Amino acid sequence: MTSQPLTASKPLTASKPLTAGTVLTALALGAVIGLLVGGVAGLVAALLTVPVATVALHRRESPQTQRDRERIAADLPFAADLMTACLLAGRPVSSATETAAEAVGGPLGQRLTWVSTQLRLGADPEPTWATLSDDPGTRGLARAMSRAAQTGAPVADVLTRLADDARDAARASALAAARRVGVKAVAPLGLCFLPAFVLLGIVPVVAGLASTIVLP
Repeated sequence: MTSQPLTASKPLTASKPLTAGTVLTALALGAVIGLLVGGVAGLVAALLTVPVATVALHRRESPQTQRDRERIAADLPFAADLMTACLLAGRPVSSATETAAEAVGGPLGQRLTWVSTQLRLGADPEPTWATLSDDPGTRGLARAMSRAAQTGAPVADVLTRLADDARDAARASALAAARRVGVKAVAPLGLCFLPAFVLLGIVPVVAGLASTIVLP
């Protein structure tokens, strides 16, 4: 038995449609650029700005997509560990994937549910897992499982390494986020102290220099 067409059975990685808001925003930006530059050069700049801005705005991730990616990154190590435990207990890959999908739920659970369904229907494991590589959140899992299906490597060992790598990546991401929070917290303080620094440190010096230059 063969699996259903991917476009019909897996809409999770479908391309994002171009919205009217994106086009209007790009047109408005092009109009502003054209007015600022002016003349023929402004018209050319506007014509060049609109398609570039449209593509950039269209490719920008929505808040929901960002939340899904963060959720997948957080759930991936646990899902990989659970699949490993199921495989070591003698369960097939399709059953292990289904168990992990039910346990984690959310966006990762949806993707794993699709994979387990395809595997139970008799789909080829390598291209089935490879379909998840379109999603950045599951790209590592897709590559690891596709490689294991292609080379015959022990899937449990592959998943163990994947879980360790996912935890390392999560820790690095958390440290980077903490550093960004620190910078964002210090910036307002700097803006608050900057006027006082200018008034107390720079203005008296400039005033003193000016008095020595102006006065005979």
